[in-house]
Amino acid sequence: MAHTVGEVARMSGQTVRTLHHYHQIGLLVPAGRTASGYRRYSDDDVERLRQILTYRELGFGLDRIAEILDDPGADTRAHLARQHELVTERIERLRAIARGLEHLMEADTMELDLTAAQRLELFGDFDVDAHAEEARRRWGGSDAFARSQRRVSSYAKADWERHNAEAAQVYRALARLMDEGAPADGEAAMDLSERHREHITRWFYDCTTEIHRGLGRLYVDDARFTATIDAHAEGLSAYLCGAFAANADRQEGRGAHGH
Repeated sequence: MAHTVGEVARMSGQTVRTLHHYHQIGLLVPAGRTASGYRRYSDDDVERLRQILTYRELGFGLDRIAEILDDPGADTRAHLARQHELVTERIERLRAIARGLEHLMEADTMELDLTAAQRLELFGDFDVDAHAEEARRRWGGSDAFARSQRRVSSYAKADWERHNAEAAQVYRALARLMDEGAPADGEAAMDLSERHREHITRWFYDCTTEIHRGLGRLYVDDARFTATIDAHAEGLSAYLCGAFAANADRQEGRGAHGH
């Protein structure tokens, strides 16, 4: 099947100018032209464009992409395998960054007893001190902040690694429930939400049901929180908001009935 440059631009989300540029440098040369001289792209051309865009997303320069795609020893399956490996590595890196950020998001505090090297290893280029200063401005007068600050000031790198692993386990379990279509106000989601609430209490401060409900709202109201939580699974922040609220209602109902 042959496609016009406009069709290929719409399908790929690229501009016609970009496609013309790829043609000019020999990276994506359309298979043919119409009688009027217009470019016509074959299905193979469209597949090559997909490969180009994937490598671009992974940070490769156009010259390097041309070398990779024009390697006579690499076929489409080889490219797919390579791209899958690179994308998977990128995902794992982003998940590792997300795990490093979670305790910062949950406690909204930090005076970490870590060396500069340990901070870099745990958090990459995330500015821990800037986040801590913002937390002090917003919650510095609260008892919960003071208690959390005293507690976390004694944590070493191994403590943070253990915390991150525990938090990631809960988030992965909630993401699986969401993917399976389990309702946010179902028993399984509420049970995991309670585990999350207990996790915060154990590591930071007494996370009451009211605080936990508010934390769920913060996950969807603050774009920074949303981005961090949704790094685990798209839409997880909204799912957690509903699950935390449902669990809070359940726990408060139990308290009212003496359970």
